[in-house]
Amino acid sequence: MTTTTALAVVGLESPDAADVGLTGGKAAALARAAAAGLPTLGGVVLTTVFSDEVDAGADVASSVEVADAFERAGGSTRSLVARSSSVLEDSAASSMAGQFASVIGIDGFDEFVAAVREVLDSRTRAGAADHPIGVLVQPLIDPRFGGVLFGIDPVSGRSDHRVVSAVEGGPEPLVSGEIDGSRYLLESDASVIEFAANDGPKLQRSDLRRLVALSESVADVFGGPQDVEWAIGADDQLWLLQSRPVTSVVRGVPSGPVYGPGPVAETFPEPLTELEQDLWVPPLSDGVRYAIALAGTATKDEIAASEIVVVVDGHVGIDLLLAGDIRPKPSLLQRLNPIPAARRLQGAWRVGRLRSALPRLAENLLDRVDADLEAVPPIRELSSRQIIALIQRSQSVLRAVHAHEILMGMLTDTGGNRLTGASVALRVLSEARQDGLSDDEILTRSPIVLALTSPKVGACTELPPDALTPDLGTGSAAGTDNGVLREALRLRARWLQELTGRAAWQLGERLVAAGMLPSEESIRHLRLDDIEAIATLRAVTRPELQERHVHSFGEPLPACFRLSDLGFPITSRRADEVGGGTGAGGGLGVGPVTHDTVDPPAGSVLVTTTLTPGLGSLLPRLTGIIAETGSVLSHLAILARESNVATVVGYAGATATFADGITVRVDGNTGDVTLEEISV
Repeated sequence: MTTTTALAVVGLESPDAADVGLTGGKAAALARAAAAGLPTLGGVVLTTVFSDEVDAGADVASSVEVADAFERAGGSTRSLVARSSSVLEDSAASSMAGQFASVIGIDGFDEFVAAVREVLDSRTRAGAADHPIGVLVQPLIDPRFGGVLFGIDPVSGRSDHRVVSAVEGGPEPLVSGEIDGSRYLLESDASVIEFAANDGPKLQRSDLRRLVALSESVADVFGGPQDVEWAIGADDQLWLLQSRPVTSVVRGVPSGPVYGPGPVAETFPEPLTELEQDLWVPPLSDGVRYAIALAGTATKDEIAASEIVVVVDGHVGIDLLLAGDIRPKPSLLQRLNPIPAARRLQGAWRVGRLRSALPRLAENLLDRVDADLEAVPPIRELSSRQIIALIQRSQSVLRAVHAHEILMGMLTDTGGNRLTGASVALRVLSEARQDGLSDDEILTRSPIVLALTSPKVGACTELPPDALTPDLGTGSAAGTDNGVLREALRLRARWLQELTGRAAWQLGERLVAAGMLPSEESIRHLRLDDIEAIATLRAVTRPELQERHVHSFGEPLPACFRLSDLGFPITSRRADEVGGGTGAGGGLGVGPVTHDTVDPPAGSVLVTTTLTPGLGSLLPRLTGIIAETGSVLSHLAILARESNVATVVGYAGATATFADGITVRVDGNTGDVTLEEISV
């Protein structure tokens, strides 16, 4: 490669053009694509060497390099396009989409000089005045269609989906947010999953196949999914106009059961640390598995194919089908097949016997658990090995308690129980507070109040600061005997979680005293196997174990999701779920509505007619954006996703629906917008 310091103008066909530091991200990508044989337009680049010269005082109009670029691009005989190609653009970390200028339809040298100046000056608007920039110059084409192609679904992150938006003519009105364009959600074989015509054209099946093939080709060249601008000319030639890495997280391909946090949200309302997961998730998963197998509500294959309970970034979800929260739709063959009916009849006989015996079994288990808990000596009096044995024994008992509690709910009539552990605990807590008791005294005298708290590894449990006496009702309204038994089992599960949590904390205190951990809190972020090995002197702490006490939990889990091959939760919508618009990504955002596109308040949700690149500078102030029009593939939508600003596009009548000051929740994943409260 020649020395780049002498290169102020290079052609895209030159090997030097692939140097991002010389030609900028956009031009370098096109040079790589051209070298790989992809269908790109030719052109030249006024490089960063040239922009440095201008920054040092060189005049654009009299520049020899500008005249050279104009002639080499064919400006004397045809119209041109001048596009920005900053060294900050089109990287895997940030696209800077739409923040620099592009000038379309340049005729004559004077217009070309003005266009070059506009591109260079756009660095100030983008907050990059001190960074070099290339000016990509190419011939202007007059396409029939143009648009944007994503090699993954940029909202869900599904890598088995492709998203295509199209407009008549070039893609500029689409990426600027002026019009929506038609939108296709495609399978990787170009099959159409969803189509919205909006104000764009309907593409032929052959065009969709070519675009999907192009997405595969650019992914091979650049080593990952790309955000592509494309055009189809009057001669039906497909052109690659721009390619940059997708800045959305690639979440993979979902498969397997549908999970959700709903049925376990009461048990684990807060995310769990590594140790808490090891202590309490396996017993729950095993208990559910055992209960389902006994009840016969799922086949062995269905049980074996499911993880039952999953943990994603500390958040707990459960198989909604096996938990009974969703019901599968049987196929015609399944409805006509007599074998499952015969199995159900045989299972019903077995389940009937179990149902009649279950209350007595539950009472016996409760008696044994209470006796075991009463026999536990003070944890401080136990050796470390005894504490580990206590944790292991408690996990085994917790597994049985979970299984019995689930079976009671599945096989017996627990009634519309109002006499829950939490309601009784509220009354006990309220009365104890009126008597002036401290939290420690309340917990010692009435451990039922643990029903009001979520499990956590720690030295003590914080009780709710406020407690109102609930109306428990009278007579049969309080619940059935089976309902009371089920609530008793739930409470014992919570007691066992508390016991293991405090036992683990005691181990942490001992490891800190021995100089093996920096703080008691760090015990919560070790794995149980690591702690057992360290506490029994079979291993020593490694520096990385001591540093894992800093932990950040991810976003809450979707209500329904499947896990991808990369371990990410990907939202799985139910058929009856609809939103007012299309989610453009950015997660969840809550804030007061504003219509001010010049100076919106910090922490607000901006409601606007459309997405324009000029809104990019406002993103740090916003928690969400709702737009009546716009594409999920527009520059502003891309920037919003990169900034984690929840964004919804295509919400008809949004500006009239959402008044200034009301607080809304914006879900950039599903497109749902919900009213939280009205400011007074």
